[in-house]
Amino acid sequence: QVQLVESGGALVQAGGSLRLSCGASGFTFSTYAVSWYRQAPGKERELVATIRSSGSTNYADSLKGRFTISRDNAKNTVYLEMNSLKPDDTAVYYCKATLGPGWDVYWGQGTQVTVSS
Repeated sequence: QVQLVESGGALVQAGGSLRLSCGASGFTFSTYAVSWYRQAPGKERELVATIRSSGSTNYADSLKGRFTISRDNAKNTVYLEMNSLKPDDTAVYYCKATLGPGWDVYWGQGTQVTVSS
């Protein structure tokens, strides 16, 4: 059974840091590209960052320098390190895994991040 489970969301003050985790099971995780998305209340879901099976990464331009995506294939886990958090970072954060266009896409259930001012 394919599963993606996010964790690490919390209430944090502005300027603080959090590390989110996305744990995977039921598929060959190391071959998948994994992305973090976020969705704030009343807004569309937006791409935060992606890490490919090669380890290459890309980020939303507005988040470069504050967020870092990484993966540990031995643990079937992708991380999102978030620093200098702002109230605008408040959202539900989701991870997504896929082999690429045209292949199955797997989503987690999300984890809530709330940044207080």
